[in-house]
Amino acid sequence: MLEAREIVLERRGRRLLDGIDLAIAVGRVTAIIGPNGAGKSMLLRVLAGELSPTGGVVRLDGAELSTFSAAQLSRRRAVVPQSTNLSFPFTVVEVVRLGASVPGFDGVRTRAHEIADQALNTVGLANFSNRLYNELSGGEKQRVHIARALCQLDAAHRNADETTILMLDEPTSSLDLAHQVRILNEARRQASIGRAVLIVIHDLNLAAAWADDIVLLAAGRILARGRPVDIFDNRILSDAYGCAIEVNRAPEAGVPYMLPHSLAAGSQRE
Repeated sequence: MLEAREIVLERRGRRLLDGIDLAIAVGRVTAIIGPNGAGKSMLLRVLAGELSPTGGVVRLDGAELSTFSAAQLSRRRAVVPQSTNLSFPFTVVEVVRLGASVPGFDGVRTRAHEIADQALNTVGLANFSNRLYNELSGGEKQRVHIARALCQLDAAHRNADETTILMLDEPTSSLDLAHQVRILNEARRQASIGRAVLIVIHDLNLAAAWADDIVLLAAGRILARGRPVDIFDNRILSDAYGCAIEVNRAPEAGVPYMLPHSLAAGSQRE
């Protein structure tokens, strides 16, 4: 399990995270939601060990994250940030295989091609191996980096009882509907095989449909946490986002879905 206790993050006199208590469980998809500037990406980076908190502690399986080496962290968690810039003329498969070439990943070179090919197939890019990364669309690049993270987790050697975590920051932001479904289904599959999955996501409807647990952030604090059916409430969401939001429910499964109020009552469209 990944646990955060009393996390505070300050930068240039601003408190970006304030008193965060959080546990990310294996076998579940946890979605972090909230308005722009809520601290979602900063929280993910703290939980990934990329940023050191000003106060508080993050623990992975009981050990403080600050005690892990870079190689040890790489074997336990894979991170896909919102955006990644690569200036070298790498092919797609070369980018994906970077996930299997982390320092400390000994003995995987013979399997790197197979693992990378499988990851590309998972994200729907099986025929893109020899394409140049810089010639891809934004959505295709996004899927390449998700494949790289999957390759990293599959290539790493670890004990069976060690928690592994897939961390995705806005993984569906550049994807069409079909590929959103593909990537989120893979997130669920990763959870089903015993990994913890943490996703920062803006689309509340996708979070409602695919996440097991919701963490709602606003102004660096957790406003609510729990199951989608409990968190997606008119008052809670409207207060967090600063606009009127109406929660509805799909007739069959009862999954919440959200619609912003586009117009004030009684006004007319222009």
